[in-house]
Amino acid sequence: MSIGMSTLGIIGSGNIGTVLAKLAVAAGIEVVLANSRGPESLQEKAAELGVRAGTAAEAAEAGDIVVVTIPLGRYAEVPVEPLAGKVVIDTMNYYPSRDSRIDELDNETVTTADLLQRHLPESHTVKAFNNIAAADLLSLARPTGAADRSALPISGNDAAARATAVELLDKLGWDAVDVGPLSESWRHEPETAVYVHPYRTEASTPEQRAAGAVDPGRTAPAAEITKLIATAERPPVKDRQF
Repeated sequence: MSIGMSTLGIIGSGNIGTVLAKLAVAAGIEVVLANSRGPESLQEKAAELGVRAGTAAEAAEAGDIVVVTIPLGRYAEVPVEPLAGKVVIDTMNYYPSRDSRIDELDNETVTTADLLQRHLPESHTVKAFNNIAAADLLSLARPTGAADRSALPISGNDAAARATAVELLDKLGWDAVDVGPLSESWRHEPETAVYVHPYRTEASTPEQRAAGAVDPGRTAPAAEITKLIATAERPPVKDRQF
């Protein structure tokens, strides 16, 4: 697939979905953006971003690659049939206080991406964009080959799907670190060392942050992300707070 000629479907118009739409448009990729409230609620945002608003089914149908970026507790609402055969990028994280209890996740018998893959049996799920704040995802994007380029981890069961995700990340301004199958995607979930912190400077004081100071972010190259992934320890999820 040529990413430059493709359409990106985005199901979820929150912070991550909005930033991905901005990066995709800047890269010359057409975008169909959807949320749970319907395309009528997205008209102003769609016009501002230069994308087309649609339903979740329309975004799923239109996208050669489709990003799912909604609260995890609603993953079963993702349309199944239009996503058959497609690469689906999963950005979702599990927070019991928001998503309600999911026993399989509390017991660590599956990962969040495993749940989505099971819901989409004919799709190729790739976990990505779940370990970074939206502001850093936007501000740290760099052209291919830039010396200060940062990397994001990805995981998925299908090698070809992971390769497609790597190409998409490259178009959006990011290098990728291939973590392997979805069973390893916990390595870049909340409370691991690679989650958010590698991309923050933490230079401002708590008082400055409380007053609205913006962390400009810091470069997190592939070598650093690779090391953090390799040395990750799996934190318990049952008491995770949102």
